[in-house]
Amino acid sequence: QLVESGGGLVQPGGSLRLSCSASGFTLDYYRIVWFRQAPGKEREAVSCINWNSENIQYVDSVKGRFTVSRDNAENVVYLQMDNLKPEDTANYYCAARTSGNRFCPLQDTGMDYWGKGTLVTVSS
Repeated sequence: QLVESGGGLVQPGGSLRLSCSASGFTLDYYRIVWFRQAPGKEREAVSCINWNSENIQYVDSVKGRFTVSRDNAENVVYLQMDNLKPEDTANYYCAARTSGNRFCPLQDTGMDYWGKGTLVTVSS
């Protein structure tokens, strides 16, 4: 399973680092996609990192503010979120799909594992 952590309440302009940890399997040959869903809105893919970090993608709205990284030795993927805005408020969750190549679309197709999410609230 996947477990996210690191969410919370932060003021606009602040930072949070989310973690996505795997238990029961190793993340080595999985691409990881971070999603978010705000109340009343559709789920949105925020970032994708392929298995060896060679291909990283971001949705336009977070480019330059969010940074995804992974530590396969520690079996964890991170989403560093800086300069947070109120519109970033959402439940953030990660998903994993088996993939040993560079393909890393911002899509939810065929994911093997999903986490339950961690809530991020950006408010003054």
